[in-house]
Order: sequence, then structure tokens, then C-alpha cells
Amino acid sequence: MDIGLSITNSSGFQVSEFILMGFPGIHEWQHWLSLPLALLYLLALGANLFIIITIQHKPMLHVPMYHLLGILAVVDIGLATTIMPKILAIFWFDAKPISLPECFAQIYAIHCFMCMESGIFLCMAVDRYMAICYPLQYPSIVTEAFVIKATLSMVLRNGLLTIPVPVLAAQRHYCSRNEIDHCLCSNLGVTSLACDDITINRLYQLALVWVVVGSDMGLVFASYSLIIRSVLRLNSAKATSKALNTCSSHLILILFFYTAIVVVSVTHLAGRRAPFIPVLLNVLHIVIPPAINPMVYALRTQELRVGFQKLFGLGEHVSRK
Repeated sequence: MDIGLSITNSSGFQVSEFILMGFPGIHEWQHWLSLPLALLYLLALGANLFIIITIQHKPMLHVPMYHLLGILAVVDIGLATTIMPKILAIFWFDAKPISLPECFAQIYAIHCFMCMESGIFLCMAVDRYMAICYPLQYPSIVTEAFVIKATLSMVLRNGLLTIPVPVLAAQRHYCSRNEIDHCLCSNLGVTSLACDDITINRLYQLALVWVVVGSDMGLVFASYSLIIRSVLRLNSAKATSKALNTCSSHLILILFFYTAIVVVSVTHLAGRRAPFIPVLLNVLHIVIPPAINPMVYALRTQELRVGFQKLFGLGEHVSRK
């Protein structure tokens, strides 16, 4: 497309903008997907805002576990908002062009928020490990100061380590195609359009996944392995049930998050015959966790349910009955 190309002094053409084509293979009817995606986005925004407001207004929830849950809600809102407004604009207003700076900024935001979510899951796993395996030392170790330090360390780690991803992508020379068969600017989807070598981009992407997400995943499952081993040693069945119920909601979401990463990676590698599937899974992997995370916690965490009831006056209504 001529509108996305500009003549440079050196070699032929230089892409000045990318065109997000949407879901490959279903361009004619992809707008019908906008309704369920919009509902998921609204659910993610509403549910996570309820979590944040409830935790902020209820003193009984001002403990490290719920502070981390509030931080996760903020990250979920940021992650979903990184992609959904642009996707809906593509479907509803045919706003397919995206400038190079906007595209590279979206690449950075996606990677940063995804790594941040992984890091918060690790902090939550450590919190549950200390609470169950070292209950006496837990109040003195896992404090509000601990939560602040852990969160800042994750922000610094993810913010700095993900900077080279868009920087390396911006250094590539885009001289021919500018149409991306995707709804968002994925790093490999964008750099695959480059006219020069992208080996360094692929290597850094792989290293980032292994170093950040891989290490987080290993530490998370190590923590829960130690938790399960400690719980199974308890003599009381009631204590065992209570301990497992305490961390079950965390474990459900963690298993879903990391399993989805593996599934998306595998389908991306095997998606040449049906390119629509990995693109759809990639989008759903970003928007579904923010939508279901608060619901899982609200359904399985008694303190949060009580907080919801008190915040909206449901507890008083039920008690009067």
C-alpha cells in the first residue's frame, strides 16, 4: 500500500506506518467477534475496578495477600487496555493503520504487562508459601514494606528487560510490506516484515521468555510443590482443607496463565495451516485472564466476598432478612 511507504535517500522505500489487518482468513466477518471481545473487555475493567475499590475501602483486606491482588488487578486493567481499544477500533471504524512509534509502544506495553503479571504471580506464590510453611514468621517477614519492595523490584525488572524488544524492532529496516496479519503489534509479527536480518530480535525474545517467564514459572511451581508437601504432612484433615483452600484460587489462575502461554507458543509455531487460530488465542490470552482473575478470587475467597457484600450493602440486607 502506497500510503504506508515513504521514499528514503538510501534504499528505495521505508515503511511509515503498519496496517493491522485483523484475524487472517476471516476479514469479511471478523467484525462479528467485536461483541464478545468488547464484553470481555468491559468485564475485565468492571470486575478489576470492583476488586481495587473493595480492597481500598475495607480495612480487613489491608493485608499483603490482598495488596498483591489489588496490584494484579491494576496490571490486568493495563494489559487489557493495551490492545482492546485498538482492536475494537479496527472492527468498528476500520482504523487499521498504526504508526511505527505507536506500534513499538504497544509491543513494549504488552511485554511489560505480561512479564509484570508473571512477576506478581511469583510474589503471590511466595506469600502463600510463607503463610503456610512458616506461619509464625509470616507476619514479621511479609509486611506492607515487603509488598512495596517486591512490587518495585518487579516493575524495575520488567520495565528494563523489555526495553530492548521495541528498540531492536525499531532498528530494523521495513522497506516493502507493511500489512500485519494480526489485531495487534506482536514483536515477531512486526519484525517478520523487516527487510534485514532479525536473528537478534528472535534471540532476545527467546531469552526474555526463558529468563523472566521461565524463571518465574519454575519458582512458582517450586513454591507450590513445597506448599503441597507441607500441607500433606498436617495431621488434621480440617487444617489440610483450609490450607489448600487458601491457595487454591492462586493455583487455578497460575496454572491457566502459564498453560495458556505454552499453548499460544505451540500454536504459533504450528499455525501456518490455520493462521487464524494462533492470532485468536494470542488475543484471548491477553484479554481472558484479566476477565476471569477477579471472578475466581471473588468466588473462592470468603474475605473478598464479605468485602463485596459490605461495600454494596448486601450484608446488611441479608442480615435483616
